[in-house]
Amino acid sequence: MAKCEVCGKGVAFGIKVSHSHRRSNRMWKPNIRKVKAVVNGTPKTVCVCTRCLRSGKVTRAV
Repeated sequence: MAKCEVCGKGVAFGIKVSHSHRRSNRMWKPNIRKVKAVVNGTPKTVCVCTRCLRSGKVTRAV
């Protein structure tokens, strides 16, 4: 699965519980976007979660 290259956020696992309390496995996937960002002064395509994009941890290349 994809991971954020800035914060390292990846897939989280848990248990889905229905109304009748039957339990089954599920996963939460991070919202990953491929963006062109400036890394070490050069533009590069990186996989970044939207939380890092919103908070300004990534400077986008134009």
